[in-house]
Amino acid sequence: MSSPRFLVGIDLGTTHTVVAYTPISDDLESSPIAIFEIDQLIAPGEVARKPLLPSFRYHPAEGEMDPSQLVLPWDQHPVSGDISYAIIGELARELGAKVEGRQVVSAKSWLSHTGVDRNEAILPWSSNTSVNKVSPVVASASYLNHVRQAWDYHHPNDKLNEQEVVVTVPASFDEAARALTLEAAKLAGLDNILLLEEPQAVCYDWYASNKANADTLLKDIPLLMVCDVGGGTTDLSLIKVGTKDGSLTLDRIGVGDHLMLGGDNIDLALAHLAEQRLHGADKKLSAAALSKLIQQTRKVKEKLLSGNAPDTAKVTMLGSGSRLIGGSKSVDLTRDEVHQVALEGFFPLTAFDDQPNQRQAAVVEFGLPYAADPAISKHMAQFIELHDTVCRDSFAAQGINISPSQPAIPVAVLLNGGVFNSPLLSERVLSTFSAWRGQPVAELSNPHPDLAVAYGAVAYAKARHGAQLKIGGGSARSFFLVLEGKKKAKQGLCILPKGLDEGTEIRLKDRKFALTLGEPVRFNLMSSTDDTHTQAGGLYTLDADSFVALPPFIATLDSETDRSELAANQKEREEVTLACQLTEVGTLQIECVSIHDENKRWKVEFAIRKDIAKLNQGKHDGTLAESALPAHMDDAIALVKQAYGGSTKNADANAIKTLRNQLEKRLGKRDNWETPCLRALADSLLESKKRRRRSDIHERNWLKLTGFALRPGFGYPTDDWRMEQVWALYQHGIQFNTNTQTWSDWWTFWRRVAGGLSQEQQLVIYKDIAKYINPSATRDSKLAKEMQERSYEDMVRLAASLENLPFDKKLQLIEWIFGRLQKTQYSQAHWWAIGRIGTRSPFYGSAHNLLTPQHVAFCLPELMDFDWRKDPNIAFAAVMMCRMTGDRTLDIDDTNRDAVIKKLKASKVPESWIEMVSSVKVLTESETKRVFGDALPTGLRLID
Repeated sequence: MSSPRFLVGIDLGTTHTVVAYTPISDDLESSPIAIFEIDQLIAPGEVARKPLLPSFRYHPAEGEMDPSQLVLPWDQHPVSGDISYAIIGELARELGAKVEGRQVVSAKSWLSHTGVDRNEAILPWSSNTSVNKVSPVVASASYLNHVRQAWDYHHPNDKLNEQEVVVTVPASFDEAARALTLEAAKLAGLDNILLLEEPQAVCYDWYASNKANADTLLKDIPLLMVCDVGGGTTDLSLIKVGTKDGSLTLDRIGVGDHLMLGGDNIDLALAHLAEQRLHGADKKLSAAALSKLIQQTRKVKEKLLSGNAPDTAKVTMLGSGSRLIGGSKSVDLTRDEVHQVALEGFFPLTAFDDQPNQRQAAVVEFGLPYAADPAISKHMAQFIELHDTVCRDSFAAQGINISPSQPAIPVAVLLNGGVFNSPLLSERVLSTFSAWRGQPVAELSNPHPDLAVAYGAVAYAKARHGAQLKIGGGSARSFFLVLEGKKKAKQGLCILPKGLDEGTEIRLKDRKFALTLGEPVRFNLMSSTDDTHTQAGGLYTLDADSFVALPPFIATLDSETDRSELAANQKEREEVTLACQLTEVGTLQIECVSIHDENKRWKVEFAIRKDIAKLNQGKHDGTLAESALPAHMDDAIALVKQAYGGSTKNADANAIKTLRNQLEKRLGKRDNWETPCLRALADSLLESKKRRRRSDIHERNWLKLTGFALRPGFGYPTDDWRMEQVWALYQHGIQFNTNTQTWSDWWTFWRRVAGGLSQEQQLVIYKDIAKYINPSATRDSKLAKEMQERSYEDMVRLAASLENLPFDKKLQLIEWIFGRLQKTQYSQAHWWAIGRIGTRSPFYGSAHNLLTPQHVAFCLPELMDFDWRKDPNIAFAAVMMCRMTGDRTLDIDDTNRDAVIKKLKASKVPESWIEMVSSVKVLTESETKRVFGDALPTGLRLID
């Protein structure tokens, strides 16, 4: 690779992507920073270069666009996993305002959404099954890929991947979102980028623009706050102003937690207002139609919040298909209405002690978990209060003492983001801060809120070359390894303290861990932006709201020893310590280092999976440390080995018959066994899996115990590794296949652990049992006989539990089951299955594979014809199919909802069932058991 000739900054924004650059020269300090204008389609067949690339994609239908009208100056090469004909940029944004369900928006917000698999093709979220979809990672990569191809076209001898590139991310992005941003960049052909927090970039840009008199401008400002309100997030940072050896210093001393709240939310609120005007309060638009309307209200917002706004602006809702023009409707929104929504809804003049509403954040409209309280003013106050100590320290460093009864409000604010193009909103924020402080708060000038982040990214690159002041601060968070013990309070080992500079390695030499080579271990981590001072290697209680759980780190320490040289069941162990650092790229790096040979290192990788967000280890968080196991755990393991160990000749026949009772004598009632205990039993049973075939009772008891111990197949350290061992058994099948009860135990085993199976594995199972569920099976004498011998109802329950099945298989399955309902002997298992397949809120699967509300509406009349008082299973199936999520894409229409609620009330069902249909509600333990078919292990809880 040739030496870079340019420093390039890329603001990969929720609403816009912006690129700035400067040539590398001997006089880099005075080298001007320019915006790179990006070629993009602005109309069919029309390409223009613009300073902003709207972060929008449009997926046209087949034949909708003439390919000759979509040609760009370069040969387009989509990233791996992308579709070949996506439109990106201004034309994509405009088409989304006219056509429903084909526009990808807010990919950056999805990239940080832990409740979905961000590598799964789920966008556009509100589209129907005929629209090809992409993952949030691929969507983000496509914007960077477009930028790279545009740059390379104009700089054929200086390819973008050969330049020094800085990509900005919200300061509130957790380690998973940062890692996914790096993944997107690599997909786009950018192999070596640096990450920079956006509020820091804004500050870098301010300094670059004011460096000649920055000392004078900041003379009386000990503390400033950067408020970056973008399209999808509100990002807050505190900057301490000081001096060292007579020179100005800037240090970032605090960042806010992730807050999914920004300009998109204002657009959505205005769309709700326009929706009521267009269709009345009782009729709601589809999610796709609402998405189209939002593109209209975004334009109205920008117009009516501008400095010379007109009195009104028109919102036009175009029709669809042949009615595109003739079916259009228009309403006016007034300037006062838009000001009311923006000012009072999002930037109200609140008191400093008026904290955000802490109710559970709802998933609103498009599957994104927006902040529950939209009042950005309240979140700003809460952020300052959480960082009260460092705020006061900043004032004290310049000899200013703040009364304990007064909040330590920053003296100046630096505003950034598209919303602050509106003088009205900027003035409101200044007024709010001034009211809190009791005297005027200064505003640091930002003449280009849409461009500042990109400019600042280049200024940061200059600072890395010594050509500008570098902002200090190091790591924005402290990181902790969660330790599990007998204490009720959760303990954490600080592996990286807040404020540590990039590239500085922390070695925890006083903390040693014995790891088994060849087997995976999982590190559960938490982070905190709290200003509590921490030290590397120190133990801290992790019980405050400020501690945030991260996706786990996974490591498998490879062995250099030939496994055949080890005795049976012998484990090879290695004593290691941990080496941790914040990399130059801006991500957390953890390595296991051998105590005996420092050259032996094992890198620990992030495991970014959706199931981490679905289940929380509530009481016990699995960690590298020893789990809190029952006192008689060794005795229990010995019982398992007695029942399944040794040779067949020496086997104790009674040991297997009494195994469960003997285990309960040692460990207590089975339902109270906690997750660490269950997984320890599962490991012992897996070691004995070959001996499960000694007899029918050996096989049945092994399936019952192992399935119970492994349920739900995910959610605990190294469950992925356990499931790899389990899946190998499926191909072997069962040994004693003439016993119907053994078949029942076999299917129940796979139902219990289904959450740990991939889609491909679930499809293998589905293919094997689908022929029995197909109603035509009753007309085949061989299949009909096997149905009864192989426990048909358990096959139905298993099939319904395969949540990773693609949409078409679920639709096929529910159609078959409804076809079976004419035969009452099948009804109980079938009703449970219908509720599970048609649920609005899956237990572990991704929401994008669910049946649509229209499919549910088609099924409901079948349920409504039955008497729910006689069979509550039917009522509960209706509850699961109509359960409210808050996501317009998934929720049934109000007419059907009202009818179901009325029938539920008349049927005298539990009040909690009615609440599940009428409002967004977290499942109770008993409701989870009914949905899942088993209680979750003690210590695991489902997160909605």
